[in-house]
Amino acid sequence: MRNETTRQPHPLLEGLSDQEALALCGQLRRDLVQSVSETGGHLASNLGAVELTVAIHRVFDTSVDRLIFDVGHQCYPHKMLTGRREAMATLRQYGGLSGFPKPGESVHDAFIAGHASNSVAVALGMARARALTGEDYKVLALIGDGALTGGLAYEGLSNAGECGQQLLVILNDNGMSITPNVGAVADHLAKQRLKPQYLTFKRHYRRIMNASAPGRAVYRVTHGVKQALKQSLLPCSMFENFGFHYLGPVDGHNLGQLTKILQYARDLNEPVLLHVKTVKGKGYPLAEENPDAFHGVPPFDPMTGQRRQGSGENFSSVFGRTLVRLAERDGRVCAITAAMTGGTGLTQFARQFPQRFFDVGIAEGCAVSMAAGMAKQGALPVFAVYSTFLQRSYDMLVHDVAIGDLHLVLGVDRAGLVGEDGETHQGTFDLAYLGSVPHMTVLAPASFAELETMLERALFHISGPVAVRYPRGGEGAYVGDAGAEPASVLRSGEDVTLVGYGTEINQLLEGADLLAGAGIRAEVIKLNQVLPLEPELVLQSVRRTGTLLVAEEHAAQGSAGVRLAAWLELAGVPARVVLLNCGEGFVPHGATGLLRRSLSLDGAGIASKVLEVLGRGKTAT
Repeated sequence: MRNETTRQPHPLLEGLSDQEALALCGQLRRDLVQSVSETGGHLASNLGAVELTVAIHRVFDTSVDRLIFDVGHQCYPHKMLTGRREAMATLRQYGGLSGFPKPGESVHDAFIAGHASNSVAVALGMARARALTGEDYKVLALIGDGALTGGLAYEGLSNAGECGQQLLVILNDNGMSITPNVGAVADHLAKQRLKPQYLTFKRHYRRIMNASAPGRAVYRVTHGVKQALKQSLLPCSMFENFGFHYLGPVDGHNLGQLTKILQYARDLNEPVLLHVKTVKGKGYPLAEENPDAFHGVPPFDPMTGQRRQGSGENFSSVFGRTLVRLAERDGRVCAITAAMTGGTGLTQFARQFPQRFFDVGIAEGCAVSMAAGMAKQGALPVFAVYSTFLQRSYDMLVHDVAIGDLHLVLGVDRAGLVGEDGETHQGTFDLAYLGSVPHMTVLAPASFAELETMLERALFHISGPVAVRYPRGGEGAYVGDAGAEPASVLRSGEDVTLVGYGTEINQLLEGADLLAGAGIRAEVIKLNQVLPLEPELVLQSVRRTGTLLVAEEHAAQGSAGVRLAAWLELAGVPARVVLLNCGEGFVPHGATGLLRRSLSLDGAGIASKVLEVLGRGKTAT
């Protein structure tokens, strides 16, 4: 028996006129700019979705109806309208609001979001569950045009169009031109279809005709004639080919029209796609003029748009600069991105070598398969990608790359803790899945100099697939270059062996300094090549010290520490082993310094763990 749910009007929006609701939109925009200028976060996409979000909340009750965000870059107005407005000062801060939808944070957040193109498939699953359980709620998927560059979106659309159940997909189109119908006739028909009197007539006509068998027969004939006439005048929407009732395009900043069309779409008991045209950065001129620069921002001055702190050089920019230099040297070097040109440091490469630069959109699997094809035919492809986004390419890494032992390079950006973006973006799983790919080599630079050296080695001196794994942000106190050795001793000692890789080596060196103050001499070993692991240097050290501590910004499963512990066991080396890592679960959002401290991955935490295992008590920080 169907469980009819009573929906409650939104307390902020109940009884508001269109003019009052528009004033609310203005206030939301001002609050967004002020809030994000203090905390950092995604700005332009949220500014462009204000009227759309307010209209959704005027028509749907998201505590009952399920609103699925794609990526979630546009969820801040939704958070502000669902009881979290006062908490926006804590956005992306440790213990505060997440920068993405998070069900544990609010009943209004229907599903976790952070990666792209999955919203329609998730919404379809909820619609199917609704049919199975006999419950009563509406299901909406809010997807941007950028997410439609990912193949998973089309898999979801293909299946959702066939289901025949109520499912509303809202396409927030803020840049990519995918409008199926062009020209004056199409514009005129679109405007006529969205007039309130037309929608009211259509709703009543359909209800009356469906009330009897003869009426249903007449409706089928008239509907068929209408479809034939429409298709003879203008091309068919690809969404209609998927089985959706297509509405639009609609002006995404006309709040009154948006509200009416959403009310109409809500009452259609079938798959509906509403195409909404919006302007990214709307209402904040600096973001409107340069939406890419204001997509994801650190804290900034809202008057000038200038960052409060200088950005400085980082691993991504060094990677991009080095790749340009190597491409100048060898015409076979190509760069691939999955819609992250600026984020992965490839802007200059794209400008200087447009014929050797390829952006596949949000389609990481396509990027790896394409790179495999390029490698097979003699090119030297480099795919620059965030650690968590590379996860989507696992099958292609195994099937398309590893079986053929093809030589391509992965620039694995944002490896380890990334901070404020939280669980969906922490790069703490790549060693686990890359470690299961045959022939894979993983290098881990700890400094800019090492990144340059290792990228060159990866391209010209190592065969098969190679991943160069580097963190977000800049280098630390360690600025050396360990060369081509798989591991190197940075500091000698005989009381304990400290092992790490990447910029975590800075925390190990700090921990060794603290231990020296307690009279403990630590040997610090840096792994330059993490996979395949060559443990001999570590085994020799542990045979002398009897104690091993491995610190790494990675999940416990598949970590270098687990592999080293296994090598010790196989080699019959007795030792006390301490593995410091990100544990079995997910790391929440927050500043990386705070996260390291909470995981005992900072210098003080490392020193304390060593003193504890050696029976020396705690150290002073």
